[in-house]
Amino acid sequence: MEQENMVPVTILTGFLGSGKTTLLNRILKEDHGFRIAVIENEFGEAGVDNDILLDSGEEQIVEMNNGCICCTVRGDLIRILGELRGKRDAGKLKFDRVIIETTGMADPGPVAQTFFMDEDIGNYYLLDSILTLVDAKHAPRQLDEFREAQEQIGFADRILMSKTDLVGKEEQEALRQRIARMNPRAPIKKVNFGHTPIKEILDIRGFNLNAVLELDPDFLKESEHEHDEHVSSFVFKSDQPFDGVKLEEFLSGLVQVYGADMLRYKGVLHLKGNAHRVVFQGVHMLMGGDLGKAWGPGEKRTSTMVFIGRKLPEELFVKGLEQCLVEAS
Repeated sequence: MEQENMVPVTILTGFLGSGKTTLLNRILKEDHGFRIAVIENEFGEAGVDNDILLDSGEEQIVEMNNGCICCTVRGDLIRILGELRGKRDAGKLKFDRVIIETTGMADPGPVAQTFFMDEDIGNYYLLDSILTLVDAKHAPRQLDEFREAQEQIGFADRILMSKTDLVGKEEQEALRQRIARMNPRAPIKKVNFGHTPIKEILDIRGFNLNAVLELDPDFLKESEHEHDEHVSSFVFKSDQPFDGVKLEEFLSGLVQVYGADMLRYKGVLHLKGNAHRVVFQGVHMLMGGDLGKAWGPGEKRTSTMVFIGRKLPEELFVKGLEQCLVEAS
């Protein structure tokens, strides 16, 4: 299926109390003009209003008055996505995008991996982005005490900072800087869910690295980083081309050993003998690549790779990547 015809999916994550319930209730009740299927993990904290989600032993698919759809999930996400697809194709349900909420203590990685693992799902649904909500009032303590809170930031394509009215400007800026050190590539946006247009948190195209680079050519630009957090990031850059076979073997070995700690990794690669950029990214142990646009005449060909994870051995990664480089022809 062509990308423009695929159903975009947003994964919504954030620590307990960060505002996911407020946002989901708004999506399901307001007349915002979108037809959104919200899939809520039924085992999360108190979810959307009880008059919306019915409590029973099976999944519930409830069509709301504003045209949106709310689903509770007990078990296999692939199955519920398949069921929604079947009902949509049969004309029984109408929706043009999906939002999947994860629990407050969850690693969003397995949800994102769904779109790598199942061909039918990956060909019908387009993973748009991972959004992470951050409670400006309580995040500093949560980041100190819970590694899950750090990991949710590590996965994010965009970070939405809520409850900023409860803290001063200095506290906001300190938190913003801390988040930026952990995930320097995720834009941080203050949100007030009563006044934030829904369209500003959808269609981010965070998982379409080609699109991101068209919108922001400096997206993968190196920035200062520190390693004082459980989750941190680093960048590898080189003007030399990669040997594609060597690189694939090295990356495959990395994910076998460190995949559980590799939250997100992405990059644009210059492969020897390839006239196009190669765009790659992965979540934990699953990774994939696609051809990007062709290198222009006389354009400087550079590889840039970003790794975000739990205490990854940067020196080992860098040395291994350097051994995959070859001389330019």
